[in-house]
Amino acid sequence: MLICMPYQDIILAGGTVVAVIALFPSILGKSKPAMLTSLLNGMVMVVFAGVYLTLSLWFTAGMVGLLSFLWLILAFQKHRLKK
Repeated sequence: MLICMPYQDIILAGGTVVAVIALFPSILGKSKPAMLTSLLNGMVMVVFAGVYLTLSLWFTAGMVGLLSFLWLILAFQKHRLKK
């Protein structure tokens, strides 16, 4: 059975893949964004993922969920640096 993804799902997920890749230098490097920035971005991305789920944009929802997780990792890393 062929699964047909809406073109919106492909385009939004593709942009999110770029955002995920762009966060890796921050995750792996010593310099971290402000904790509030990371925390707010992570929480907003959770909401966005939920909205994408309600629109049946499954791949985008998954990628935005991953993006949210990475932002929250950055918040955790910044919190650990402050200790």
